[in-house]
Amino acid sequence: MIGYYVHHVGHGHCHRAAAFARRWPDCVTGLSSLPRPADWPGPWVQLPRDDEAELPRDVTAGGRFHWVPERDPGLLGRMAEISSWIRHLEPDAVVVDVSVEVATLVRLHGVPVVTVVGPGRRDDPAHLLGLGLAHTLVGFWPDGATDALLPGLPADVRARVRPVGGLSRYAVSDAAPSSATAADGRRRVVLMMGAGGDDLDPAHVDAARAATPDWDWTVIGGTTGEWRDDPFPLLLDADVVVTHTGQNAVAEVAAARRPAVVVPQLRPHDEQHVTAAALAAGGWPVMVEPTLPTTGWPDLLARAAALDGSRWRDWCDGGAVDRFVGVVRDVAAGGSA
Repeated sequence: MIGYYVHHVGHGHCHRAAAFARRWPDCVTGLSSLPRPADWPGPWVQLPRDDEAELPRDVTAGGRFHWVPERDPGLLGRMAEISSWIRHLEPDAVVVDVSVEVATLVRLHGVPVVTVVGPGRRDDPAHLLGLGLAHTLVGFWPDGATDALLPGLPADVRARVRPVGGLSRYAVSDAAPSSATAADGRRRVVLMMGAGGDDLDPAHVDAARAATPDWDWTVIGGTTGEWRDDPFPLLLDADVVVTHTGQNAVAEVAAARRPAVVVPQLRPHDEQHVTAAALAAGGWPVMVEPTLPTTGWPDLLARAAALDGSRWRDWCDGGAVDRFVGVVRDVAAGGSA
């Protein structure tokens, strides 16, 4: 028996957890303040929210944690629920994606923790605590990318990260977009943003459309587009994808084998900006822009379309979820770190 803690911000943590749970040979208990996903194959423990107090107090415990507001009934309830579940189910391991506080709680019960580590600057005291007490660390990027994606993290901690590759909920595809042979010669660009917020100005999106009359634009997600639960068909049919540098967005573009223009968004710990820098330096099929450009779109899309999307194979080869399962299976079976 294992558990999987799912952070509630954005959709990426839940997509990863569901992909893992479908491949795990036994049932996986989800633990989250998110509602149970329709495709979740096992039990689900609905946790109280801990971020709804009007005036949260001392949320970092003097800089030692990320979010532990004093006298918060939601925090009290969620930690008690997790402790109760551990006491009654005695799990072999718990995957934490992601929370320093939950990882600490689980380890204090003597249960091995597999912690998902995101890219970015993770050398603050809370991260060093959480990463240090984990049995095993997992990174969703390819071999050789850890140093670039975790700048400033002590070398001994980086050495403990097990990179399993980009994890996409979709099967990889090497097919060319159908628009590449469209009779009218028009090409397609998909602008895809996530649920975690963005800084896109709708006027800038309109200007990009107007400047590229030979391209058909589809805008999905974020604050400017229609939400699509399944964006993959649109990605497969795009000649270029314009997106942010969240882990799941990058993995899905990589699985579709599409060249991209990437625009990092503000996130805690510089997660997306660190990812963008690593992509720019790593020879991946992307054009990195610090913000959504206001000019130069015809040339930018032409240069992006000329990139070889097949180079994404080394980022996302379709085997990440199985490697992830293998890492957790070793920990649950009592393997060494």
